[in-house]
Amino acid sequence: MSDAGKTQRVWLLSDTHGVLDARIAELIGADDIAVHGGDIGAEDVLETLTARAARLVAVSGNNDDAKRWKGAVSAREALPIEARLDLPGGELVVVHGDAWPAKARHARLRAQFPGARAIFYGHSHRALIDDDTTPWVLNAGAAGRQRTYGGPSCIRLDASDDGWQLELMRFPL
Repeated sequence: MSDAGKTQRVWLLSDTHGVLDARIAELIGADDIAVHGGDIGAEDVLETLTARAARLVAVSGNNDDAKRWKGAVSAREALPIEARLDLPGGELVVVHGDAWPAKARHARLRAQFPGARAIFYGHSHRALIDDDTTPWVLNAGAAGRQRTYGGPSCIRLDASDDGWQLELMRFPL
């Protein structure tokens, strides 16, 4: 729970596939929440985020399987497929997004989570902020090296009871 009037900084990232871009890791502060939308790929990524943030929330992606995971099996097995965060000003739902076809993904996510303020998903590696309709649908792109479509990226969410502010951040390759 957050104090009334307080702004909570949340870093949204996904699709690291075992490598978290150091420039993105450096953005995360000790009072922040780091949210990973799946396809983490390695326990090291989780450890880095845990060491930097006040809290880490991460979900499993379709590539977080036994064949591709680097690190302790218990870390991979502990990942849920969905997470919900109660933030100032509303709820953020986190899923990987591979369960919905791309063409209908936003409509299906909004239908499944109508009470959320925003839904954050990974999987596509394509950064976007779809905030024309509530719940918003957000994708931070890829925060690693694979299929970054212009460079590693993440989204900064500043959540307060007065409103949510979003900033997509992209780094050169």
